[in-house]
Amino acid sequence: MNTVFEYEVLIQEFHLDSFGHVNNAAYVELYEEARWDFITKNGFGLDYIKQHQVGPVILDLKVRFKRELLNREKIKITSKTLEIVSPKIMVLEQQMLKPDGKIASEATFTIGFFDMKNRKLIDAGPEWLKAIGLKK
Repeated sequence: MNTVFEYEVLIQEFHLDSFGHVNNAAYVELYEEARWDFITKNGFGLDYIKQHQVGPVILDLKVRFKRELLNREKIKITSKTLEIVSPKIMVLEQQMLKPDGKIASEATFTIGFFDMKNRKLIDAGPEWLKAIGLKK
């Protein structure tokens, strides 16, 4: 099972740069907002992370900008796991879709599973795999 998660958001004035389109750094924040939404809905939110002292960390990211996102556009962000590189590392793909369905941006994130007490990557457990849509 490889679930595609969807998250809708309205582009607002604080997302914009001086050119009147979404600032490049805001794209990364919007992608993060979408990731928090689906992992929280799947039982792996901030409370779980604080209690168990484990959670995801970004190891690498690549963002591509294809079309402008403008003020007050309602967009959809899709997220899905592309690959499990190892028990500790996976690759996630996210896309921002304009109201007409065209891709405005796409990004790949290499994510590690981090033990906050021992400050190192560890194998992801079944709870995390469920949160990212790979297990029921």
